Amino acid sequence: MAMTTKPAPATTSTTTPARSGARRGSAPGASRRHGEGLAGYVFLSPWLLGLMAITAFPMLFSLYLSFTNYDILSSWDFVEWVGFENYWDLFVNDQTFRHSAQVTLIFAFVAVPLKLAAALSVALLLNRESRGVGLFRSLFYLPSLLGGSVALALIWRAMFSGDGAFNDFLGLFGIPGQPWVNDPDWALETLMVLAIWQFGAPMVIFLAGLKQVPTELYEAASVDGAGKIRQFFNVTLPMLSPVIFFNLVLETINGFQGFTAAFVISNGTGGPVDSTMLYTLYLYTKGFTEFQMGYASALAWVFLIAIGLITVLFFSTGRFWVHYSDGDND
Repeated sequence: MAMTTKPAPATTSTTTPARSGARRGSAPGASRRHGEGLAGYVFLSPWLLGLMAITAFPMLFSLYLSFTNYDILSSWDFVEWVGFENYWDLFVNDQTFRHSAQVTLIFAFVAVPLKLAAALSVALLLNRESRGVGLFRSLFYLPSLLGGSVALALIWRAMFSGDGAFNDFLGLFGIPGQPWVNDPDWALETLMVLAIWQFGAPMVIFLAGLKQVPTELYEAASVDGAGKIRQFFNVTLPMLSPVIFFNLVLETINGFQGFTAAFVISNGTGGPVDSTMLYTLYLYTKGFTEFQMGYASALAWVFLIAIGLITVLFFSTGRFWVHYSDGDND
């Protein structure tokens, strides 16, 4: 008689407890990540509050004021919404606005290229390791530390006045002096010289860029018979183009924002004969001398948009001449 055996019942393994354990184990991890994210927001909140209180809110409030006739000396009850009247007056009726914009453009687009040229020239001279180079780097950088100071502007005004030290120096060579800061033909040029003299900051940036140029490129160019001038135009400038672009954008913005020297040298008038009436000085005059804060706010927003457009122009054209080491010019 054949014996039959029952097959053993199939055993099924359930993974449900393991899954539930995984779920239970993931809950503390998610809670910990949530706590870390919350802590990040807590640490970031002072900066966000500062940004909103010091930057965002004043900007939005000034945008609102630019559409009003707000006067600092008048009560807020007399503030009226005038729409685009301030902007219309700027572009149609205000000749000083157009003159100040012209003076600022001349100042920026003359002083900035000369400043960068001086910075690059000195950086090339100091791009070597020899005794005393560090001292000269510090001396050339020192004027940048004094940039924007009232004391420096006062010294500059005294030096270039009719009886200043610069005229005494010219007298040693028999050259007649000029009342430089009081002459409408020379006052703006005096400000330009002051701006160019403070080339220390872009010089340091150029030095850092020159240190990154591989020496193998110069050796290869020398083997190909390229002299120093060809090496400068074919090796140094292309490799340094990102640094040149950075300095160009930064110094152009700084040039448009020039204020302290023009204010001190002209005693806040933009003179003589509005020859040093930079845009920022005219904005200050409207806002804090004539107390037309609504009109000054319109000036400020036009200024902001103009700088933004110039910056966009630089970035859109930079891809044609700025060469990055990874080959990406976009």
